[in-house]
Amino acid sequence: MIGEVRKAEVSTSRIHDVSVALVDEIERAIVGKRERIEQAVLCLLSGGHLLLEDIPGVGKTTLAKALARTMGGDYRRVQFTPDLLPTDITGSSVYNQGTAQFEFRPGPIFANVVLADEINRATPKTQSALLEAMEEHQVTSDGESRLLPKPFFVIATQNSIEMTGTYPLPEAQLDRFFMRLDIGYPSRQAEAEILTGHKVEEPLETLKDVTNPVTVVELQSEVREMFVHESLVGYIVDIVRATRESPLLTMGASPRGSLHVMRAAQARAAMGGYDFVRPDDVQFVAPLVLSHRVLARAEVRMRGGASAVGEAVRSIVESVPVPPSAR
Repeated sequence: MIGEVRKAEVSTSRIHDVSVALVDEIERAIVGKRERIEQAVLCLLSGGHLLLEDIPGVGKTTLAKALARTMGGDYRRVQFTPDLLPTDITGSSVYNQGTAQFEFRPGPIFANVVLADEINRATPKTQSALLEAMEEHQVTSDGESRLLPKPFFVIATQNSIEMTGTYPLPEAQLDRFFMRLDIGYPSRQAEAEILTGHKVEEPLETLKDVTNPVTVVELQSEVREMFVHESLVGYIVDIVRATRESPLLTMGASPRGSLHVMRAAQARAAMGGYDFVRPDDVQFVAPLVLSHRVLARAEVRMRGGASAVGEAVRSIVESVPVPPSAR
């Protein structure tokens, strides 16, 4: 039984306490979306990058700003436009007449939290400038590699309904994102609370940092140490392989998807105060991590776009039996 094994050296209580503090503080600015906030914090603690995709005005940018404020790190925002150049993101070398040498001036990507706003408005060439940074946590310029700050968290936003003047993210770029989330409309009560909260002051401006970048890096490292029973490792592999064989999909998830499912399950277990990963953790995070990494058949997409793909992946996850030793 996986519950009989413990990893006492992992401070799950600290991960739980910090994650709850982050969610509670962010919820002051994003009313009625606690589950989405928890998933965004899970992405941060997993060491991944987040893609927020939804209609305009539901709080995508606000969530990104709130995450940056509450974790207390350096924050930069890049507005992606068709004329944005790769060097506008990564930085470039500029000739210094005083020293008669070229000096590298870092771009906005050199920050703990980078908001890539409306990422699908930029050209594929500019979008690809993020690839190395997101995967390798470094930028190469003039033949020299420069490490990015730790933690390094990219939050990209895009409007799902706006197609004119946009460039859809290619599969290679999508695969770099750990998770894709939508925000959705608030409930009637939540929307009324939003109006009331904005009458006098902007809630986002009142948020406080509840942790710091050093602690976040430590928690990300502790998440990786969470115990995963070998039967659950096989369970994750079976789920990902099922996406490759499902008649609902034309392309399944890659091995990177398997790794990210395991990492997300570790983070969810730790955020819940557990010191081992449970089957429930895997079942919960798998659709969140895999839905944007697969290609669904046309008839599936016609049922409702991204939500229909998510439902298809969820049904695939449910079809894979849990190993008896993992229960």
